[in-house]
Amino acid sequence: MSAISRPPTRRGPATPLERSPAPDLARGVMLLLIVLSNTGFYLWAAEHGPTGWHPVDGSAIDGAVQFAMITALDLRVYPMFAFLFGYGMMQLFRRQVAAGRTERSALVLLSKRHLCLIAIGALHAGLLMAGDIVGLYGLVGLALSWLFIRRTNRTLLIAAGAAVSLLLLLTALTVLDAVSGAATAATTPSTVYYAAGTADWGAAAVTRLTTWLFSTTLVGGFLGFTFHAAMLLGFWAARRRVLERPGAHLGLLRATAAIGIPIGLLGGLPVALAQVGVLDIAPNHLGDQGPWFMVQMATGLPAGLGYAALFGLLAHHLSERALRGTAATVVAAVGKRSLSCYLAHSLLFAPLLAAWGLGLGAHFGSASMALFAIGVWLVVAIGAYALERAHRKGPAEAVLRRAVYGPAA
Repeated sequence: MSAISRPPTRRGPATPLERSPAPDLARGVMLLLIVLSNTGFYLWAAEHGPTGWHPVDGSAIDGAVQFAMITALDLRVYPMFAFLFGYGMMQLFRRQVAAGRTERSALVLLSKRHLCLIAIGALHAGLLMAGDIVGLYGLVGLALSWLFIRRTNRTLLIAAGAAVSLLLLLTALTVLDAVSGAATAATTPSTVYYAAGTADWGAAAVTRLTTWLFSTTLVGGFLGFTFHAAMLLGFWAARRRVLERPGAHLGLLRATAAIGIPIGLLGGLPVALAQVGVLDIAPNHLGDQGPWFMVQMATGLPAGLGYAALFGLLAHHLSERALRGTAATVVAAVGKRSLSCYLAHSLLFAPLLAAWGLGLGAHFGSASMALFAIGVWLVVAIGAYALERAHRKGPAEAVLRRAVYGPAA
């Protein structure tokens, strides 16, 4: 693929010609995977099993959808998001420094962006969805940018390795707890913590904010070693321009995809087999305090990295004509407006499905909910494509950029 000439770097946000296709394509598909993985939280009227995540009273088709989601999506998409988030952080930092800012000034700019993301995450959780990850990545990004973004590549890899080691240690301790009989089963479905089944919007908002603040943001921020490792590896990969110049890193990308994705699929397989009744696993080993949950989380990191590598390979092998085609343009338009599209998904999901809204989630199963999610993504993608053709940013990106860069952006 021929190199695209790029204009001189400037201090404001990236211009369209400064963007590479692979990260945007990856983000666009990633948002579809995220909206699919969030569907279980809105099945609030269904009967849930020991995992507390997926229903157990559905049809065979529902079971097949759950099997696919557990093996390929659950705890696998968010590490990919974290990697791409870290990649974008390093791109922004390096662009600002190249444009003449001091490293400290560029870090201050990043910090403003992360603080804005935390605020957006709080609003998102309070108004719509407790599982917001914008605030989590804002918090983790704020810490990691000051601690590591100016460090050497060697230090980044060592720090990522330390995060992986802590993740494996935590997994091992959870397994030992299970062997000793200390592991506990999930007794409350996740829909309760997400307040999808709460009819009163005010009470639901309190529950959502509590869940978001403590379970999602603070616990994820301090103990989310998967996110730490993925972002740090995103820093490292961005310095080497792995996704912008995939042709120069084909060996790395192929190895990451070929090794990471199968590890992720195999790591989710036991829980998926237990979900559909093929494998008999003790209930106290399946909840979010059990060993198999931790195995899912630990193997989710290589899966997320493998997915990101796969999109780098895809961008390399697609022709220039295909990258300019309608399908790729629509997906990339979603990726360019990932924050707006992520929030738009919740805006379409929560009021329609939650009990405090129209309550339609009571009438869906896993399969029908997955179809609904695909439909929502398509609607949002059409909106993103319309904005792309009009050369307009997403509304959330416009607000964020004005807050970070000022009116000149």
